[in-house]
Amino acid sequence: MTRDGSTRRRYLTLTGAIATGGLLAGCSENAGSNATEAATDTATDTPESTATATETTEADDETTTDQSTTDGSYTVEMAPMGEVTFESVPESIFTRLTHEAGMAFALGRGDDVNAMHAPDYYDSLWNQFTPRLPGVELDWTGLYSSWNPSKEKLYELDSDVHLADPAGIDALDGWDRSDVEEIATGVSPWFGNYYSYANAEVPGEWEQEYEYYDLWELFRRTAQVFQEGERYEALKAVYDDIVTQVQSDLPSETERTTATMALLSDLDDIWMYKVNATGYAAAHTRPCQAIEAFGDDVDSGANVDMEALLEADPDVLFALGGMHPGTDMAGIRQSLEDHSVGSALSAVQNDRVHAQGARFQGPIVNLFQIEMTAKQLYPDRFGEWPTYVEGPYPEIPAEEQLFDRQRVADIINGDF
Repeated sequence: MTRDGSTRRRYLTLTGAIATGGLLAGCSENAGSNATEAATDTATDTPESTATATETTEADDETTTDQSTTDGSYTVEMAPMGEVTFESVPESIFTRLTHEAGMAFALGRGDDVNAMHAPDYYDSLWNQFTPRLPGVELDWTGLYSSWNPSKEKLYELDSDVHLADPAGIDALDGWDRSDVEEIATGVSPWFGNYYSYANAEVPGEWEQEYEYYDLWELFRRTAQVFQEGERYEALKAVYDDIVTQVQSDLPSETERTTATMALLSDLDDIWMYKVNATGYAAAHTRPCQAIEAFGDDVDSGANVDMEALLEADPDVLFALGGMHPGTDMAGIRQSLEDHSVGSALSAVQNDRVHAQGARFQGPIVNLFQIEMTAKQLYPDRFGEWPTYVEGPYPEIPAEEQLFDRQRVADIINGDF
């Protein structure tokens, strides 16, 4: 497929690894990692990797990643792309995974997203949280579903930036090195980092240039793409404050709650995710420092049976996706109570089976989920969490809120 030069954008030029082509050799992604997350937000993740790539956070990466030039263009650096040069701020935004769409939303650019994984599902889930943000609206219904995008569709969308990891795209069926390069140079650059979800194994030669980032470091770099450093800093201050509140009032380690997170829609097919796992997929549970109920002999993302769950016997059992309007939380609790093994779980007997939202979360959902997780784990410290059955994120009394909803809404809307 060719592309008339007159239709190419203002434009965005890739100057890093993709341009050189030296790091585009990939391999097929692990079948489990490639599983759809629609209606579950729980791809069967590859076990956490012991690869040599290192995790980068804002605290240990003080280098400037946004550099302006005299002609008004600017570069932003992130692995595995290297340096990406933008001649102007991107307008239309392709995303592959929900945390990337969530970053655009946090920057006031949610309406500029033209693609995302399972858009109707995640539109419904994200809009469980937006009612608590005055004046904030979001509509992702009907967008292109981009878990495994076609090259032809990317030409048709003609996006100004692709918020997606080229290493992850290269590993998909139907994609290879030349296809990834073609989109980067013929449409617009890639800018994403997928494998930091669990510091997972990176396919092929991409590992040589890969780094792992936490959620908010990914957000910082993405904000630089849109020249929204001030908006990022404002939201990061809210995040820092809620984490400080939570971690300054945790019980001692010996008194902390045990917990695990699981997909419980089918009790014969349970997928378990550790609350203290590395990577941005646990960015809402890890700060609360609960004791993971499963030991080191079980990997996060493992398929476990009810007997294994009872052996772990968490004090709190998080139902992944339980906040989605299509999830029957009352039915999940009843199924556990009626189950010959599940009924013996401490979390079931003590009414501590709690709904959670998404693992591939953007910054805004992360704030809500840190608050809800802290309350679900330590109600005597952070206030009771209502027994959630259905509907939007519960109304929390103002004095028990761990972050200012109006402040966050103002930042999203640009009024800060």
